[in-house]
Amino acid sequence: MARNANAGVAPRGRARDESAGSDGADRTESAGTDCTESTGAGVDGAADGGVVGSSTRERLLLAASGLFAERGYDRATVRDIAARAGVNQALLFRHFGSKQALFGEVVSRDGREQLRSTPPERLAETVLMSMLAPPPVRGSSEGAHRSLETLLRSVGAGDEVSAAVAGLGDDYSRALAGLSGADDSGVRGDLALAWLVGIGLMRVVVGKRPLADADPEAITGLVVDTLGHLLEGIAPPARGGGGRRDGDEGGGEDGG
Repeated sequence: MARNANAGVAPRGRARDESAGSDGADRTESAGTDCTESTGAGVDGAADGGVVGSSTRERLLLAASGLFAERGYDRATVRDIAARAGVNQALLFRHFGSKQALFGEVVSRDGREQLRSTPPERLAETVLMSMLAPPPVRGSSEGAHRSLETLLRSVGAGDEVSAAVAGLGDDYSRALAGLSGADDSGVRGDLALAWLVGIGLMRVVVGKRPLADADPEAITGLVVDTLGHLLEGIAPPARGGGGRRDGDEGGGEDGG
């Protein structure tokens, strides 16, 4: 009888494993599972809406990057990240130690990749378009294009997460501030970033209409054109929809 005393009784903490975004709950679920790394056998990442990477670590980073951008930190569970990566969820803890650590690495990698690959004068335009019209296909560059979307969906998720979000915000603010030669360039950079994030928040998270239904290129053109009065080094919008700043040429049209 002693052997059957615990028959049918779920392990302690299992009842919490469905908790949305709970790192502890997700970790409980992974305890005791087979940690053998998936080699892709039986898991077609592309067919299942997952990701394709050269290693387990890379697939986890790509999967987490997409899910954090889509759902924010709390609602992107370890189980879902592992499923999209096509690996056992215990491997997330083997490679990163915790969900918080994974988030920190994703935010750092994606944000710095966007900053590295985008000319400062095109940063505001690139950031806006990536929030308003995120890339439809998952891939190695998707997270970099959605780094600020990750930020605004994850604000307030906890102290460790907020620290990663604040660090990313500081990096973007400094890059934008560099476009101004004014004595208050730091304030101007913060103001520009606050406007960009606010626009993303109202459209992407709140869904405020008519902003939520407006054409992304039209919004971007108007915003970048207006930001030119705050950051003199910003490039005029390359996409359609914006007005012209004072002194701009007439775009090649015959004035007569």
